[in-house]
Amino acid sequence: MKYNFTLPLSAILALSVLQLLIAFNILPPGGEMLDTLNGLMENYFFALIFFIILLESIVYVGFYFPGQFFAVVLVVGANPSISDVFYMTIAMVLAATFGSLINFELGKKSCAKSLIDTTPLNIKQLLLAMIHINSLAFFMFNQGAQHKSKRIIIFAGLLNLPYYLLLIAGTAVLSEKVMAFAENTSFLFSAIGIWLLVALYLDIKNIRSSLHKT
Repeated sequence: MKYNFTLPLSAILALSVLQLLIAFNILPPGGEMLDTLNGLMENYFFALIFFIILLESIVYVGFYFPGQFFAVVLVVGANPSISDVFYMTIAMVLAATFGSLINFELGKKSCAKSLIDTTPLNIKQLLLAMIHINSLAFFMFNQGAQHKSKRIIIFAGLLNLPYYLLLIAGTAVLSEKVMAFAENTSFLFSAIGIWLLVALYLDIKNIRSSLHKT
């Protein structure tokens, strides 16, 4: 991406359009769609967990489906055993990793190879992106756009193992309200708004730096 602000601006526009479509009853809420999906796949629990996490992990699509919240509610409601938690965690990690691969390839196809970024991966950026599945989606999209190594996808997948274990355990202990807050539209708008402001600051800083060099 030539400018840092491009991606967060497109994210805000996509989220705004989705909310308008839902508000005018053109689209049903994502939760309702997942309820329908749950009814269709209730006999395939692990496949259902995989599919709803995959839906939320794909860039832009994830704004519509509150996948993590829905998946954890299903997990907690099922009163899983230790082995069930393990298998559900594996399903979530595989879904998120596959989603990361899709986002990486989408980003790669969106940007010309002439704009390759050869700077090494900043682990802090990856850890920050993993705060929410939507932020990880945009991070992977950006990695693909910069034609980074695909090893970042495997690395993120490994980090997702403890992440989803803690997610399930934390929601079971702290209640579903914690996850509900993370999927709240106002929270998403606020988070993307902060991202946009930071990106604009970085763009202005880079432009000023370029002008001083010339």
